[in-house]
Amino acid sequence: MILERKDIDPKYKWDLSVIYPDEKTFNEDYLEVEKEIRAYAVHETTMSESPEHLYAALKAKYHISDRLSKLWQFASLNACVDLADSGAQARQTRVRNLYTLFGETAWFISTRILSLDDETLKAWVEAYPPLAEFRRVLEGYMRWRPHLLSDECEKLRADMSDALDSHSEIYTLLTGADMRFGFIRGEDGKRTELTDTNYATFMMSAERRVRRAAFGTIYKTYDGFKNTVAALYEARIKEEVVCAKVRKYPDSLTASTDGDEVTPEIYNNLIASVRRGLPTLYDYYEMKREILGLPKMHLYDVYVPLVGAYDRKYTYEEAVDEVLKTVSVFGDEYVKTLKEGLMSRGWADVYPSRGKRGGAFSSSGALTEPYILLNFKERLDDVSTLAHEAGHSMHSWYSKNANPTQNSHPTLFVAEVASTVNELLLAHRKLKESESREERLYVLNRLLESYKATLFRQTMFAEFERDMHAAVERGEPLTADAISKHYFALVQLYFGDGVVCDAGIAYEWERIPHFYRCFYVYKYATCISAASTIVKRIEAEGAPYVKKYLDFLRCGSAKSPLDSLLVAEVDMRKPEVIENAIADFADALRQFKEQYYEK
Repeated sequence: MILERKDIDPKYKWDLSVIYPDEKTFNEDYLEVEKEIRAYAVHETTMSESPEHLYAALKAKYHISDRLSKLWQFASLNACVDLADSGAQARQTRVRNLYTLFGETAWFISTRILSLDDETLKAWVEAYPPLAEFRRVLEGYMRWRPHLLSDECEKLRADMSDALDSHSEIYTLLTGADMRFGFIRGEDGKRTELTDTNYATFMMSAERRVRRAAFGTIYKTYDGFKNTVAALYEARIKEEVVCAKVRKYPDSLTASTDGDEVTPEIYNNLIASVRRGLPTLYDYYEMKREILGLPKMHLYDVYVPLVGAYDRKYTYEEAVDEVLKTVSVFGDEYVKTLKEGLMSRGWADVYPSRGKRGGAFSSSGALTEPYILLNFKERLDDVSTLAHEAGHSMHSWYSKNANPTQNSHPTLFVAEVASTVNELLLAHRKLKESESREERLYVLNRLLESYKATLFRQTMFAEFERDMHAAVERGEPLTADAISKHYFALVQLYFGDGVVCDAGIAYEWERIPHFYRCFYVYKYATCISAASTIVKRIEAEGAPYVKKYLDFLRCGSAKSPLDSLLVAEVDMRKPEVIENAIADFADALRQFKEQYYEK
């Protein structure tokens, strides 16, 4: 039964009145921020005149950014818990427009800063101590210097941002609103409409007939749209390639990884290391084929769980207790802060309700709590989700409390590390403490699926993206057939000879929305690899290493992502980090076999 939001106990809901007590206060703040944004234009002519003026401009920029973030938190979080609330949706649109206005108004920041040479900027930082607060920000601009355009071009790029970034929205409308996938018969024999949302459920069905029907039906539809989606995807890549070229990068991969403050070597090392580890993945699929009793494993078989659902129920309070036990290794401050956040400070919106968006996330702002959205259904999976999102929130909490606002946000390259650390620690603790073979098998199955989906699958996607961008840069047309042929070859490589690669999988690339956020998915794979190394060190060394890990959480963006991981003694430039994660996958596979086949 779907609950109405009004029927849920307030202690299980966000109290967003601590951000703004009412809409009137929100609107008043909105107007003040809009006024500050319009007034920011005054810095265009002054910020490069003196260190004092530069400091004032940067201070104002981040002050406005913090206030915008507060507005966004209130608007977006309210919208998330009731997607039918037109007022909340309208507030969200208004704040989004305010962000656009700020981008258009403050377009000049990089050009004005970089009108000063590096020596002058460094001298100003030394001469005017308050400016040292922005040392890391200024270093970022100096690193950007070779890629800066003229004032006119930078302003044009800012003004065109909405139009240039429209591919993802078009893709969402096409696949979410215009495509219809037809009907299939589920396990109960009833005709059910197939959607991109329920497709995953059908692919985990115990009945092979259902899985085969879902697979064939969805890819038949994507086959019919392949030319349109190919044209859209090629246009997205061409935009990235042109922007990289205009900004004097050798290629789009270099441009993208430079934005992450890493290098193409990190990206390529991931792919090369995972390729070397593919035999372990092949072993996993062979074990799965044996357990499922199949003469041949097809792609529509790979998502079937190896064990049935673990039916123990957890109350939210029990889930919190499980997470707190897991993170107790991090010490009293971590545990106390998280417990208060989850139990008395309203960090979490816990239960599903009518109109609430699905899934889970953590959302933090400089002036707000690190809020967590859940759709808690009392399963062990939900406990793991809570541990994951709590990891995000505590990463934000440590980062925010250790840094000024401009350095308080963890970089995207490390964004999934802390959350995955918590998730892995929970799984390992359950394996160590559980007396139930059923529970241990369930946890091991989840671990195997997590590594398969995050390390191996995301790396396959990353390799595909790299190859598609390189093809455009060589001047090759990305026709639907060319894309599909290349994707199919990669699927064959990553699944191996033991899995029959059914023809429809050639169109799976059309289903991946992350491809419109170019070169993003590789970070999922690098983060689980870093997290695996960190967890291994925590479990082996205890408190001395935990201190280094907590120092990593405090880094925020005060250091580059590679340097912040070095604080935790994780060197992403070395293939050993990826190899260790593959070894952890192999160890989970070994444990699963031992547990499953034990007499």
